[in-house]
Amino acid sequence: MSKIKIAIAGIGNCASSLIQGIYYYTPERAGENKIVPGLMHWEIAGYRPCDIDVVAAFDVDSRKVGKDLNEAIFEKPNCTTVFHGDLPKSGTIVKMGNVLDGVSPHMAEFDDSRTFVLDDTASATKEDIVRELKESGAEILTNYMPVGSEQAAKFYAECALEAGIGFINNMPVFIASNPEWSEKFEKANLPIIGDDIKAQLGATITHRTLTDLFAKRGVVLERTYQLNTGGNTDFLNMKNQDRLKSKKISKTEAVQSVAGTRLADDNIHVGPSDYIPWQNDNKVCFLRMEGDLFGGVPMNLEMRLSVEDSPNSAGVAIDMIRCCKLALMNGEGGILTAASAYFCKHPPEQFTDDQAYVMTEEFITSRIKSASAAE
Repeated sequence: MSKIKIAIAGIGNCASSLIQGIYYYTPERAGENKIVPGLMHWEIAGYRPCDIDVVAAFDVDSRKVGKDLNEAIFEKPNCTTVFHGDLPKSGTIVKMGNVLDGVSPHMAEFDDSRTFVLDDTASATKEDIVRELKESGAEILTNYMPVGSEQAAKFYAECALEAGIGFINNMPVFIASNPEWSEKFEKANLPIIGDDIKAQLGATITHRTLTDLFAKRGVVLERTYQLNTGGNTDFLNMKNQDRLKSKKISKTEAVQSVAGTRLADDNIHVGPSDYIPWQNDNKVCFLRMEGDLFGGVPMNLEMRLSVEDSPNSAGVAIDMIRCCKLALMNGEGGILTAASAYFCKHPPEQFTDDQAYVMTEEFITSRIKSASAAE
């Protein structure tokens, strides 16, 4: 089979984990039973993780730009776990992107090893990016811009549209869930999945599952908080509260949407709390939920979850890429509703995770049949 050719905007920790995973999950690792730790699906329409090929990459850090992609993913300020570091040269050179609002001004206050080394004079134009996407043969552009990069996210969405390729929005700028943008992709007959990737087993999916459980078991949720700490550049970036508006909306709505009754704003707090440098890519979630049981008798639940943040999203990203490819194979454009609901925190339409799971499995099965019938 041919590879799924993708482009990545933002070669940070999440991109590093994704690329390591592409090389890590070989057919030999799957064995005969095809049940592999860390993946929801070993194969979709014949495509395995190792069948994804990153043919174009963009970043704004001079320590990464100009280097082979498989070398750039291990450069500072990346600090995620290296679980598969012996990578061959990819042949894909990281190209300069467009800075726009992709770097928060306060990042300049920190040591270079923790932030970006920029060459502001070298920003690429939209024409530069579109040309690279077309010449590389990329079919899908996946967006890993930092939280708060609204201009940059929209810039890369426009680039995907002009290049005629699918778009996956992993971050909380509302593109797939914005009717104006979704209409653009529908009109261009290009698939889009978004917004804001939901990790494999992270704070949001855990909080949603417990909230849904409360509702199904007749427990009235009265108030809840989710506090997160981490030491990667994502948490450093989010020290700028002005960049957090869409992130807080995305994470909060993900929980509110599965609550039996929406909580008053004062009774729910979901969002990043602090940057702790020595945590690196480890993310710690502190979760508390208070509710009423039978007879109005109060109860509370407290939980601490510790995960490596970036690998926690990579397996989800691999499935998003393959679902987007399925849509392309079937000539299907616009919002991929099921995939967006299952894989993202802020999709255009919210469903419970059980519903979204069933919808996504049905999407995969039906699109595989349609693609096979068309051959």
